[in-house]
Formats: sequence, structure tokens, C-alpha cells
Amino acid sequence: MAGVHNLTQVEAAERGRLLEVTGYDITLDLTDGHGNPGSETFRSTSVINFRCAEPGATTFVEAAAVRIHSATLNGEPLDLGSWSPENGLSLPGLAAENTLVVSGDFGYSASGQGLHRSLDPVDQEVYLYSQFETADAQRAFACFDQPDLKSVFTWHVTAPGHWKVVSNMPVDGTDEAGSEATTIHFATSPKMSTYITAICAGPYHEVRDSHDGIELGVFCRASMARYLDADDLFLVTKQGFDFFHSKFGVRYPLPKYDQLWVPDFNAGAMENFGCVTHAESHYIFRSQVTDYEYEQRANTILHELAHMWFGDLVTMRWWNDLWLNESFAEWASHWCNTEATRFRDAWTTFLSIRKTWGYRQDQLSSTHPVYCEMPDLEAVEVNFDGITYAKGASVIKQLVAYVGLDPFLTGLRAYFAKYAWGNATFDDLLSELEAASGRELRKFAAQWLETAQVNTLRPVVEVGADGRYASVVVQQEAPSDYPTLRTHRIGIGLYDLDGDRLVRRELIEADVAGERTEIAALAGVKAPDLLLVNDEDLTYAKLRLDERSLGTLVGHIAGFDSSLPRALCWAAAWDMLRDAEMAARDYVALVVAGLPAEDDINLATATLRQAATALATFADPAWAPQGWAQLAGLARTQVGNAEPGSGWQLVWARTFVTAARTREDAAVLRGWLSGESRPEGLVVDTELRWSLLQALAALGAAAESEIDDELAGDKTASGEREAAVARALLPTTENKARVWADLTGPQAPPNWLNRSLLIGFQSTRQVALTAPYAERFFEVVGDVWARSDSEPAQEFATMAYPVYQISEETVALTDAWLARDGHPASLRRLVAEGRDGVLRALKARAKDTAAS
Repeated sequence: MAGVHNLTQVEAAERGRLLEVTGYDITLDLTDGHGNPGSETFRSTSVINFRCAEPGATTFVEAAAVRIHSATLNGEPLDLGSWSPENGLSLPGLAAENTLVVSGDFGYSASGQGLHRSLDPVDQEVYLYSQFETADAQRAFACFDQPDLKSVFTWHVTAPGHWKVVSNMPVDGTDEAGSEATTIHFATSPKMSTYITAICAGPYHEVRDSHDGIELGVFCRASMARYLDADDLFLVTKQGFDFFHSKFGVRYPLPKYDQLWVPDFNAGAMENFGCVTHAESHYIFRSQVTDYEYEQRANTILHELAHMWFGDLVTMRWWNDLWLNESFAEWASHWCNTEATRFRDAWTTFLSIRKTWGYRQDQLSSTHPVYCEMPDLEAVEVNFDGITYAKGASVIKQLVAYVGLDPFLTGLRAYFAKYAWGNATFDDLLSELEAASGRELRKFAAQWLETAQVNTLRPVVEVGADGRYASVVVQQEAPSDYPTLRTHRIGIGLYDLDGDRLVRRELIEADVAGERTEIAALAGVKAPDLLLVNDEDLTYAKLRLDERSLGTLVGHIAGFDSSLPRALCWAAAWDMLRDAEMAARDYVALVVAGLPAEDDINLATATLRQAATALATFADPAWAPQGWAQLAGLARTQVGNAEPGSGWQLVWARTFVTAARTREDAAVLRGWLSGESRPEGLVVDTELRWSLLQALAALGAAAESEIDDELAGDKTASGEREAAVARALLPTTENKARVWADLTGPQAPPNWLNRSLLIGFQSTRQVALTAPYAERFFEVVGDVWARSDSEPAQEFATMAYPVYQISEETVALTDAWLARDGHPASLRRLVAEGRDGVLRALKARAKDTAAS
């Protein structure tokens, strides 16, 4: 991956030992010199004051510029001959007190990293936003780009006069910079890390409010202003502030909190201190959405807000503790969502969406402990994964249960007070939690954070002739390569059928340790219709059900009053499918039987997506068309049964769009799109229209001219993205060749187009059509990786991998590529993960074939 210095942990530790950075003064000129937005580069000048513990020593500063015009250290010019964006600029002969001045032209980004530039097709206005995590601040200004070299920052930005410029701190003053430009001066910030500094600029639409003494702002592009539901965004933000203030015992430390919904964003959001950026495409709703989308947005808002304390106020020393940043925010956001907003079942969503991600990641060949050493930045880039987020959050949730919420919060408050504005490690947090709780936590941490993979908990029951348990044993299993058997605090729920309802008779808690744990409290107890291990979802483990319970579940999965046990049972079925213990056709049958009565829209959304994956990946290809027909038939029936215009009707309509495979299905899609035959109340608005057209394109039932016409009616950035997906889906060999050439050619597409082309290139409806590209992927992936920024490089490695070519041939191609030397470790990891998916699918397909 290209463009920045791949800082190692050793380099960072040595530089951190040497330096104390006392201040940055940064001047950016975002104009072309005539008051207009710049197009390719911007001028950036950094004045950095820093101390050196060993005068005479040599270090370096990162500066990923296009060109450097000048650089002086303590007034003396520096030799620029050895400078490069990848190596940085050498700083020899340091004094005890130093002033470094670096001025250069830095490039606008089209990859979503550094200072990203986006042109709005609606009004031809330019919008900029920064994205500096992990170490892309160096793409915008010269800096010591590592988290433990915190400093204060003073920004000065010259921009077109009609623009708004937003940074971490409030504006301190403005000057006219010619007739068409303005220079904005920002107040000096408190100490923070380079990766959470921020500059966003453009003619953004702005709505302001205040709460509890904090100035609040929400921003979006002017063309998206009519879709910005600022009241709801402010409501969730205020609920989050009130909750975190009351629980953390430390007030948010900055005078303002701005949130911007920006275009072409790679992730969901970024926790820049006081200047949070969110993905416009995820969270600004141009069309009808369901409560699933609203809950996901609320969770993201709260996740980033939690980072203001955990990550921004107190920051990890090095990226080894990235997990702690993200896991804490993940845990805190779901906790706050459950306690402080209308989304009271957020822990169910955490289980069905986030933990599923963690379980999947933890079972790949690339699995790693939650805590692991990060030798360099390239290793960090691929570690923003389900283990770092979801498994880590599960461990935090267990830790809270283990020490108790009140002692946990007492320790957390002490941690914030002790390390505010500085850097800390997980060991520092553990020390405060031990002091607050009086419990020894090192063994807990070692067991859960320093070992990899996931355990399976399986009930082994014996029922006597009298219908009572003779014995109940929880059997704990671990993969042979990762044999750790952990201590689990679990709930065990006993559920009895009352008509169609499953009523919990009793909940007992037990500690499970080792291979077999006998549950003495259940001996002699009347066997329930369903025994649920890990009821209340207290631990991180895969679950199984005994034969009697599984039989009950098949006919009554919708019978639980609470969504959490339903989610646990759906998760158990999903894990059984993935582990080739349940046939895909049986999983689909469970979905068809159980989901029509489901009343949790988040759980239904997650399960329907899993059903589609089951059919595309885990089902016998000879049977899969029958399964798709079952899912499509269910969805079409439920569209008609759902309340007209409701979110539920939309969920089922989306499912039908996904499942449609036949000529008859395409005719239904066409009728919905044209309006000739549309279910009562179904709102076919902009986003659903694009979904319908994309499905028709994939089926060969739409022409490119239709895509052009649709785009003409939606000439927006979102429309351009959707049209690019639709065009990439057109099922001709010539079209796929053209898309492949665009993805792999010398001119990298901008990040939004790269992603759209990848989404449309491979389709579950077009497996045979893209089969020839399996071998071609391995011929080009190394070159694409080498010349691309990290985000698009990772997307190509994962999305262009022949994931739907489920065959021994694909495994052999992958093995041959992996056997060759010279591939970067991070790329090898992603390709090996693709292989893992194919191997798992082959086993699951064999199970499904046997079930026929």
C-alpha cells in the first residue's frame, strides 16, 4: 500500500522516548490563489515546536506531500534530498528546544484518506473532509504521526469566501484573504493526537443547537439539506451527553461538538475530537427506511460520542490497544442506546449483528487475540475487524458483569481523572478497576484477551422416565489449534410451551469451566420444552441446543416473549449451519416457518440477510433454486400481508428483491418499478427504485439505457453510486471485462466508484459469468495492493476475491498464490480469509447435499 510512512512500533517507541511536542501551528490554503477551490493540491505549512530529551539526536517527521518547498530546523535549512512521502524527512542534530517549519504542496485525496475532495454533481460545489486515522494526518501537514505524541493545535485555513470551515475547536477570528477568500483562525486546542485532528470545508448546510453548555452543530452538503433530520440527530446526541456525563463523572471537555455527514466516506464514522464525521451514504436517509437503520445510526452517534472520553481524552499509547478504544465505544454505545434512547432492545441487535461479525472473524485462519502486538501501521490497517470491535466489546460486557457496574464505573472515573489529556494502556485501566472492585483481574484478562478463537457450549442432558433431568452437563469445546477452555458466567433458561408461547419457568446462573460442568441445580428438575444455555447472552460463545430443545425450536422459535432469547436461538441455528451441523435447506425452512411471526425488525433484517447468504454460499447448488423460490415466495406473501407503507413491508420487499431469480420474479420486479402492479402501500421511492433496477440488470432484464434514464432523474452523488453498481451488474462478458479493466487499470478509480464497481462485478446471480476472473484475481491483486491507498486496496482484496467460486479449484489457486514469497503480510491475511470462506462453504454444501 502506497503513500505514507509505514511507522513501526519500534520507531514510534524510540521517537516517543525522545520527543515532547509542545505545539503545532498549521496554515492551509485551500484555494487556487483566486478565491476558487483548489483542484489537485493545497499549500500546507506546519510550525512544530518540540523538545528533545537527548540533544544531538536524530529523528524524523512524516510529510506525505506532493512536493516540499522548504523545511527549516531551528532556522537552518534541511537537506530535502532524502525526503520522500514513504520515508519522511530526517531531522539531525536536535537541540533541547526545537522549531521545525515545513511548507509544501499536499495532494487532495480521492481515496477517503487524508484530506478528501468530493465534487457534488448536483451543484458542482466542492466539499472537503479529513480522515487521519490510522496515520494519514501526514497527508495534510508535516507531523509526528503517532498517538502518544500529543500536542496542542492551532489551525489557520484560507478557503473560498462562501465556504464553512470546521475543525476541532471554535473559530477564533477571520480575515479577508483577497476579494473572494477568507482566512479562518481557530482557537488553540487542548492536547490531542494527530489522528483525531480535523479540517472539514465546503459550502456545508449547518443547523445549530446547544445542550448543557455545549454548542452543537450538524452539517451536510447543501444538496442533502432537505434530508437532514436534525431534530432526531440532536435528540440522540443530547441523550448520549446526559447519559455519559452521569455515568463517566467527567464532563465532555471541549466547548462545542460538531457532527458532519460527509460524502464518499469509507467507514461508518470517525471520532475526531469535537468534529465527528459520519458516512452520508449510511446515515442520511433520502428514502423510507426502517427502525433497523435508525437504530444503527443512533448506535454510531453514541459510539463516536463515547470516544470523546475513551480514545480522545485518554488515548492509547500505541495501536496494540486499538481494541480497547473500539471495544469500549462499542460496549458503551449499546449500553447507552438501551438505557437512554428509544432503542431498548439494543443488546439484541448487538448479538444478532455485531457479535455474529465477531464470531465469524474469530473462526478465520487470521484469528488473533483481542489484545495483540501491532508491529507496524500496515498491520493495524487490517485489524479494524470483528475481534477488535465486537469480541472486545463482549469481553468488556463480561468484565462489567464480573466486577459489577458500580465498581467498574468507579474505576473508569479514576482512570479518566488520572490519564486525562494523556496516553494509557489496558494495564493502566485494569489497575484502576482492581483498586475499585477489590478483585484480581489479570487472570480474567489473560484468558479472554490474550487467547484466540471461540468456545462452543453444548448441553448434554439425560431425562429420566419421569420426565425429570437425571443430569445436565454443559460441555465446553475448543478448536484443536486453539484449545483454550475459558471460564464462562452463563444464564440457563428453562422454557415451557404454553400454547404457542415459550414461557421462561426459571433462570439459573452458573459458572462453566473446563471441558464438562455439571449443573447440579437442574438434577431432578422437570425437563422443559426448551433449555437455553447462555440465556441473557452473558458470555461470548457459540451455543448448541439438545435434541428435545431443537425440536421445540423448529416449530416455536417465534414463541419467546423477549427478542433476546429468539436472537440467541437464531444465532445457534446460524452457527450450526456455518459449522456444517445443520443443512442449508433446514435453516431456510426454519426461516420460512419462524420469521413471519417475528416482531423485532432488527432481528428479522439480520436473519433474512443470513438466509440469503445460506442460499448463495452454503446450499447445494442443485437445490439452491428451490430455496431461493421458497424465500422469494415467503417475502412476496409477507409484502402483501404487512401493514401498507410500514417498515415491515419494506423489509419484506427488500428480501424479495434479493431473492428474485426467475423470469416470473423479474416480471414482479418490473411491475413494482413501473407501478403497473405494485402492492398496496409499498413506497417505491428513490432507493428502492435503484434496488429494483439493479436486480433487473443482474437478471438481464434491464438495459443500460434504463440506467441512464434513472440517473437522469437522480443526478446526485448517491445516484451516481447506484448507477455505477447497476452498470457493473449488466450480465455480458464484454461488460464484466470493462469493469475489471477499470478496477485493475493504472488509473485508480475514486473510492466511491471503486466500491460500486466491486459491488456490481460479482453477483450471486452471475457465478458462472465471473468464473474466469478467479485466476485473474491472483495475477493482479499484488499490483493493485502496491499502488493503492489502504482502504481501496483492502476492498479489492476482499471483494474481488472469487468468493462465489466455491470449488477445490479456487482453493488450489489460493494455495498456489500463498505459497509464493514476497506478498505483504496484511495482503496474505486477507487472501487467506477468502480461502477460509470457500473451505467453510464446501463443508456446508456437502452437509446440504447429504440432506437431500
